[in-house]
Amino acid sequence: MTDAAAAADHAAAYQPTAKDIRMVIAASSAGTIFEWYDFFIYGTLAAIIGKAFFPSDNATLEILLVWAGFAVGFGFRPLGAVLFGFLGDRLGRKYTFLVTVTLMGIATAGVGMIPSAATIGFAAPVIVLLLRILQGLALGGEYGGAAVYVAEHSPPEKRGFYTSFIQASVVGGFVLSLIVVLGCKAMMPDAVWESWGWRVPFLLSLILLAISLWMRLKLSESPVFQAMKAEGEIAKNPIKESFTYPGNPKRIFVALFGIAAGLTVIWYTAMFSGLSFLKGPMKVEDTAAEIIVGIAAALGMGFFLLAGRLSDRIGRKKPIVWGYAATLVLLFPLFWLMGSVGNPALTAAAEKAPVVVTGSKCSFDPFAQTQETACGKTLGELTKLGVPYQVVSNETGFDSVKVMIGDREVASEDPALLKPALEAMGYRFDKQIPAPFGMAVILVALLGLSALSGFTYGPVAALLSEMFPPHVRYSSLSIPYHLGTGYFGGFLPLIASFIVAKTGNAYAGLWYTWVVVLVAFLVSAFLLKEPVEGEWDKAAPSAGDAA
Repeated sequence: MTDAAAAADHAAAYQPTAKDIRMVIAASSAGTIFEWYDFFIYGTLAAIIGKAFFPSDNATLEILLVWAGFAVGFGFRPLGAVLFGFLGDRLGRKYTFLVTVTLMGIATAGVGMIPSAATIGFAAPVIVLLLRILQGLALGGEYGGAAVYVAEHSPPEKRGFYTSFIQASVVGGFVLSLIVVLGCKAMMPDAVWESWGWRVPFLLSLILLAISLWMRLKLSESPVFQAMKAEGEIAKNPIKESFTYPGNPKRIFVALFGIAAGLTVIWYTAMFSGLSFLKGPMKVEDTAAEIIVGIAAALGMGFFLLAGRLSDRIGRKKPIVWGYAATLVLLFPLFWLMGSVGNPALTAAAEKAPVVVTGSKCSFDPFAQTQETACGKTLGELTKLGVPYQVVSNETGFDSVKVMIGDREVASEDPALLKPALEAMGYRFDKQIPAPFGMAVILVALLGLSALSGFTYGPVAALLSEMFPPHVRYSSLSIPYHLGTGYFGGFLPLIASFIVAKTGNAYAGLWYTWVVVLVAFLVSAFLLKEPVEGEWDKAAPSAGDAA
């Protein structure tokens, strides 16, 4: 299709009825919620999954392996985008994302059925990783299908608002995962939950799958795809044409580095890093942390809808660029704010009695089962406890370490004695429930992060759909989106956790987010062009053509 032809069709853009668009949004959003629930339940239960499938004497290694498994799923999203993008552009939007949601539901339920490593040994983590790969492939086709489907049913003047429900549905999947986990935990004793009860949220995926399939089977094919099919304009090789269509390589570059990379690291930092920060370094009681983050995420969905509606009035680019700029300014202060009230006693102790470690060969390898040096063992214990520290190198040639807690020296090199020594200096390691004021402050900080995510994510489905021509839209949208979200976002928990483990600084992992957002800000500010309204819109086919 030529640009001239696309422009000629603009005047006859498809106008759905109110009933049509409600059904399209409801079915697409519900399916997206369920599919992302499937994907996020793994991250929500990261700690218990580590014990079941990745047991290790090194607690830090255990959680890193869990996040590595999380990243594997994301790593295969681009391949899923290529595969299902091809099918979506060749066979249609509807049937492609019926396949993706089915694969996701089956793979998620499978995780709940795998025997633990204590039962089947090394086979357990291998099977988990294989199912994560299947989930990643499925998710690679899901978002593009849902976003394109809703966008192609939407009138141009409301496309940002209508498609923002898809963006909010991603958050809805995360919220649903927290609700199900909290509900299941509340209905069974702790011993049952730890033993096998945690598998129930995975198995419930089969029910969600049935509901999602029922809703999506009621939908008809996208009118834009029907028009292209009737006119014989279906792409013969969508992947090749995505990279050869005039102007598309630049669009894909901007979509990858200016849109997908930036929005995804902000969202994962707001949700997963926020939750890990509270449950880990801040020692906030698990259920309390999950409730606070869940409430913030649920309330924060409104920002996605607001940003989508705003983009219909002022353009897609401005909310995204503004959101990036605000993130660069507010990211660290919002986490510092949470840290100041999450566990005040721990924060005060770290300021009053800072930990200084002096020794030779003083480094910590988070991926090692055991640390070879006394200093490495000490740093490993401090990392496990979530205590910030400063390292002073003293290359004496002897395997020795000295630990100062404020003005007091720890009398032994035995890492097991670190905890009581720290407690004697005011450090508290028992799980804490913040005071009501502290909870309110944490909630405000998380809502601030949700707002940043909403403004950078809300207009994106409309923007990406408008950037690419219809005959290769599914592929052209999905490939950069899933490369960005898969690699920049999917690896964020692993990379951020590794940085924190290496530095002993609970805030150091945020630098990864900050740098990626800086790149996204520069690319979007200088290279992103505001889409021409209706540039690619196609008329709906007549009843005879559709038949």
